[in-house]
Amino acid sequence: MLAQTAASALEPYVMLPEPSSLRSSTSTVPEGARRTVFTPAKEAKTKQGVETYSADEFKKIGISVDAFQEKAKAAADRRLAQVHPEYIKDDEGVTRYAVFRGESSLIASLVIAPKLVSQFSAIFGEEVWAALPDRHSLYIFPPKPELLAEFTDDLAARFHNDPFAASCEVFSLKAGREPIVVADFGD
Repeated sequence: MLAQTAASALEPYVMLPEPSSLRSSTSTVPEGARRTVFTPAKEAKTKQGVETYSADEFKKIGISVDAFQEKAKAAADRRLAQVHPEYIKDDEGVTRYAVFRGESSLIASLVIAPKLVSQFSAIFGEEVWAALPDRHSLYIFPPKPELLAEFTDDLAARFHNDPFAASCEVFSLKAGREPIVVADFGD
C-alpha cells in the first residue's frame, strides 16, 4: 500500500502509535489514553520499517515535539492521499467499516492525518472511530459501540499476537480535533 519507490526518500516525520510500555521522553499521550503513546519516529530500511528517535537524535532535529507532530500530520496527509481503504459491506451493500492494510509500518500512523475524517464523513458522519491494533492496519468504524463490539476479539488478537503492536485503544476522530480515546479492546 505505502510502497517505497527507489526515487522517494524515507519519511522523517512519523508519530508512531505504540503501547505505553514503550514510552520515551519524547512520547505524547493522546487524550483519554491509558495504554497508548505517540512517539516521534522515522521510516527506516529495516525489517521493522520504522524507528523511534532516541533522545539525542530528536534533540539534533532542533524542533519541539509539538512542531514535530505538526510535520508528522502533514506527512500523514500526504501518505493518506496515496492509499485506498477496503470497504467492508453488509449483505445490503451498506458499508460497515473500512480498513487500510499493507506491509508498510506507517499505516497505523495515518490516525493523525487531518484529512482522514473527511474521507469517511459522507459514509459515517462527522465522527469516526479508529482502531489500530498493529502498525500495518487502521480500521475505521462509524461511532457505534455495538458494531465495534463485533470485532473486539479479532482486534485484541491482532494486538496481542503482532510483534509490532500499535494500540489496544479505540480513538474518536473529528475534523479539527486531536484523537481522543473512547474505548479499549485489550482486555
